Amino acid sequence: MYNLLVGGAAGQGVETTVTTLEYFFKHAGNELFTTRDLMSRIRGGHNFSLIRFGAQLPGGHSEQLDGIIALNQETVDLHLPQLRPEGFLLMDTGIACEDPRALRLDMAQIAKGLGNQRAAGSVAVGAVLKLFGLALDKAGAADVLQKTLDPQHVAINVQAVLAGYDKAPAKFEPQGGPAVGHMLISGNKALSLGALAAGMQFYTAYPMSPATSILEYLAQQAQEAGIVVEQAEDEIAAINMAIGASFAGGRAMTATSGGGFSLMVEALGLAGMAEIPLVVVNAQRPGPVTGLPTRTEQSDLQFIISASQGEFPRMVIALRNHADAFYQTIRAFNMAEKYQIPVVILTDQYLADTTASVPLFDMGKVPPYQPEPAPIEGEYARYRYTDSGISPRRYPGDPQAIVSADSDEHDEHGRIIEDSETRIRMMQKRMGKLDLLAQEVQEPDWLGDENSEVLLVGWGSMHGPLAEAVALLNSRSGRRHAALVFGDLWPLPQKLLRRAADSARTVINVEQNYTGQLARLIRQETGIAMDAGILRYDGRQLTGEEIARRVEKEVQP
Repeated sequence: MYNLLVGGAAGQGVETTVTTLEYFFKHAGNELFTTRDLMSRIRGGHNFSLIRFGAQLPGGHSEQLDGIIALNQETVDLHLPQLRPEGFLLMDTGIACEDPRALRLDMAQIAKGLGNQRAAGSVAVGAVLKLFGLALDKAGAADVLQKTLDPQHVAINVQAVLAGYDKAPAKFEPQGGPAVGHMLISGNKALSLGALAAGMQFYTAYPMSPATSILEYLAQQAQEAGIVVEQAEDEIAAINMAIGASFAGGRAMTATSGGGFSLMVEALGLAGMAEIPLVVVNAQRPGPVTGLPTRTEQSDLQFIISASQGEFPRMVIALRNHADAFYQTIRAFNMAEKYQIPVVILTDQYLADTTASVPLFDMGKVPPYQPEPAPIEGEYARYRYTDSGISPRRYPGDPQAIVSADSDEHDEHGRIIEDSETRIRMMQKRMGKLDLLAQEVQEPDWLGDENSEVLLVGWGSMHGPLAEAVALLNSRSGRRHAALVFGDLWPLPQKLLRRAADSARTVINVEQNYTGQLARLIRQETGIAMDAGILRYDGRQLTGEEIARRVEKEVQP
């Protein structure tokens, strides 16, 4: 498996170069995983992307690099220490570097000679394809570039790719295999497709990274998909619009990041009190306030579980990878409607903006939720007391029922009350749904040795890095290692956790936050305390290599 970094300033075409390379690598039969590290600025600064590709499906990025495309001096200065001894540094002749691994190519001048200096990135693409030993011809180059560029720019960029290819040596053996039925997709796009597959009819949001691309993609698909997409004036309006659409009978979703979710919490309580199904996506980034708007973190878990005053049932699901983003979003809609509760989907910048190879989605893996029509027995009562806590749901305008709702505590018919007896019965009715939810939560993924001595515990996007860390540790250590990676977080699944923690000698939580929020939740709910914690909170994702090193340091012989 190879690792390539493309770095430069904002405005230098890093993203275009990366996207083009992804398509060429995929065209050659490679599996891919590309993560993006962006500064919050339009021009300047330092942006880079890491492309990992090969015959096997990568689960995350790597610290060690086989190649670097440096579009500016800063990329060389920052990332050269990560380059393997046998690797290459591809850079323009104007960049200073005396490293023997450097390959100087006058990309700007070559592109200018072809008639368009902006095609310099395509010169670099061609050179990289040759360095990694990939076959290339004019027809193949045109086929790929037609997917990434406007038609009027294809011809000149084909020439640029071929020119770069001719100027570079072949350095590595190709690792791709036969083309397989996989697609290349970002985490946010996979989530968006899951929402469409779930039958979502209304989506509203205010742009806030790293959730903005959900709004952008769904807006592009709105007419063809037959859905309503609304950019609200703020997050308060967005969640209230979604609640209104759901109350009227539509499947609705909104998405934001932590700062926007802070504005949504009172309305989240309204969905809980009024028992209105709702799906809310929180794409995490470092906080508080603006924090690091283009970086990643897992620091909203405790906030999401307790958001809004009072007590009401909710479900919290963390997405673990790109396929999970699709299937769990469908499940979130089904659970929200089945239990008439808000369901919060937790993702983060790392997963949201990363693109990866994913097997084609199979709708048969998620059975649709098909509600039975709410029975009318005598006078319809929207909040009728039931053994399950789930009341019959009808929609405004139903000729057989008067449907009412209120943000105040209410009786079975939705009328405001003040008496203690009704309050107690209604609270017990609503909160009783948690018992049913606890029976439906999915146990965490088990990775590694079934009889582990060292158990790593993580959640969400730590799935790929933990899988790699466990494989590395088990390949070079005499101890047996395993990991539990949670998707469902609230209610917290406990069966597999209790069994694994009982048998392990050492339990270590691995998280992208300062306080070990999953570890705190586990201790709160089960009494199980971690023996150590591996935490990172600088805005960058832990790699499998870093986790393995830190586990070996924490666990003494």
